[in-house]
Amino acid sequence: MATMCSHLNQIHDVTPSAEGCEDCLKTGDTWVHLRLCLSCGHVGCCDSSKNTHATKHFHKTHHPIVQSFEAGEHWRWCYADELMM
Repeated sequence: MATMCSHLNQIHDVTPSAEGCEDCLKTGDTWVHLRLCLSCGHVGCCDSSKNTHATKHFHKTHHPIVQSFEAGEHWRWCYADELMM
């Protein structure tokens, strides 16, 4: 397992794509927690949500790093390195 994320160069200043899970909002579904893609700004639901849109976004785009899009949470996750930051 990596001890340091090797994808920090893929973090950009992004504008969130929505105030909730972009994909759930389109289908009228619900989510548990939100994640913000730091490559493009896509807002997706977490793996505790039934649709897991944040992880699906990673598999589709290979954008590696998300951060929590929840008030009061200040962490990041690299899907590619499986590393919490």
